[in-house]
Amino acid sequence: MRRPRDRDLAAAATTSGVVGLALGVAGVALPLLALRAGYSASEIGALTAVSAVSQLVSRLSLGAVMRRIPEWTLISSAGVFLALSCGLVALSASVVPFVAAQLLQGVARAFHWTSTTAHLVRGPGPAAPKLAVVNFTAALGSLTGPLVAGVLSDRTPVLAIAVAAAVSLLAVGPTFLLDRHPPFAPPPREQRPRGRIWRRPGVDVGCAAAAAAGGWQAVLTSYVPVALVAAGQSAVTVGALVAVANGAMLVAAGLAGRVPPRWQAPAVVAGVLVEGAAVALTAVSAGLVPAAALVLAAGGYAAGTLQVLGSSVVAESVHPEERGDAIAASGTFRALSMFGTPLAVAGLITVVPLAPAVAAVGVTLGVPGVLLRRHGRRR
Repeated sequence: MRRPRDRDLAAAATTSGVVGLALGVAGVALPLLALRAGYSASEIGALTAVSAVSQLVSRLSLGAVMRRIPEWTLISSAGVFLALSCGLVALSASVVPFVAAQLLQGVARAFHWTSTTAHLVRGPGPAAPKLAVVNFTAALGSLTGPLVAGVLSDRTPVLAIAVAAAVSLLAVGPTFLLDRHPPFAPPPREQRPRGRIWRRPGVDVGCAAAAAAGGWQAVLTSYVPVALVAAGQSAVTVGALVAVANGAMLVAAGLAGRVPPRWQAPAVVAGVLVEGAAVALTAVSAGLVPAAALVLAAGGYAAGTLQVLGSSVVAESVHPEERGDAIAASGTFRALSMFGTPLAVAGLITVVPLAPAVAAVGVTLGVPGVLLRRHGRRR
């Protein structure tokens, strides 16, 4: 009984680590490639929002899709979509391939992270330790990716994007070792509480966590490189600073699985507040490397905590057969934030400088932590 579960977790952790590596490379290389191709800061934000739109649309339907298609199939297809995304931009940085690449990346992100999380919470035992292992390996890949992107992009960002495409294909192999769970079956009607699933106690806290983490990810892969370059930092420094954020996420992912269940909701609420503050300070601190490193480390640590504990709180708050819908709902909030955050900044920088625009959005991301603090009591 033990060995199949170990194999399943190892396969999920491996494919997530490889996907994290590919996304870490692309997250730094894509904005640098866009800058070199002549795109403005607002245009880069709009392109990032395109990816979030496709991720949002995909996540909206994933709850229903996972009642028809096994989640391991969706995890496998995510690596293919991500490889196609990077391959398109490596061939051409013109508008149409760039938009198509961002659309494909959004689908890949939605399929991989939502389906992987739903897959893990279906097994026996508490969800948080398993989520911590997978998020740890994903953060490990994300830590390495920006460093690789920074070094390769010093020659040309196209090389970094091509490497990301090749790495993405490697993520498909481990998915064939995942457990073959059947699609989710809806629970009996009498066991389903009324109302929207995202408004249920526990699920609402997890959705706020997903929104804060999504906003952080959107800023980290769009305006953070732009702000650092504008402050005079080199491509290698940009890659190293983004790696600091992902390194802090790595540490948080490793520790979050040890948080007792009764403290998980309060930790999530605190993480939302820290995440909002970190986003608000990213552009302000870009000119001073130590300050930027401190802010990015705080934001990365909060993001790692939110990704593990937010999903755990969501999964433990609903019927086992509703976990697919609940995870998809929290993922939808993440996608909404990934869409709205860069778009809001893109709109604000038409009237104010980049630093106050990002600060305003960061404050907005932290507001749910204040509103939900009474729901974050020790359970």
